Amino acid sequence: MSSLPLRADATIRRLRADDAAPFKAIRLEALTINPESLGSTFELENGLDVGWFAGRLEDSHTIGAFRGGELVGTVGFVVQQGPKNSHKGRMFGMYVRPGSRQLGLGRLLLNTLLDAAREQVELIQLIVVSDNLPARRLYESVGFLEFGLELKGLKYGDRYYDQVHMALDFRPATDIA
Repeated sequence: MSSLPLRADATIRRLRADDAAPFKAIRLEALTINPESLGSTFELENGLDVGWFAGRLEDSHTIGAFRGGELVGTVGFVVQQGPKNSHKGRMFGMYVRPGSRQLGLGRLLLNTLLDAAREQVELIQLIVVSDNLPARRLYESVGFLEFGLELKGLKYGDRYYDQVHMALDFRPATDIA
């Protein structure tokens, strides 16, 4: 996949192992600013070395948005394992730094990821915190449909967060039996 210019000052491209240090930094920032939006914790990921993040980038399809050479947004997906699940992908880790929000980066990250996923899986799923309305609207705008609600899906500190399960089927509606 080639890099795509964005508003003349940003680039969207797949992240590789040599992007591990900035990827770790943005993950730690996301876990600090929006801990309820990701399934991991700052404490866990802060203790992992950069090599772990390099491996994660090699084992997934993670897209990054860069502005002025700085990684300002990420989203990833993996193909689910096993013969009965390998037709599905799981999207994870959507995050755009606060100073780069409202520029269309989230939509470009998502569309780039969906283009890549469409070539590998029939269906992609995600989980989003129920009160993250901007993210839910973005996902719905590209065709994701809600298929479940998990009450108290995450607990961070003393607070519970409900999680919405969503999916996007890439097959045309006429193919669905």
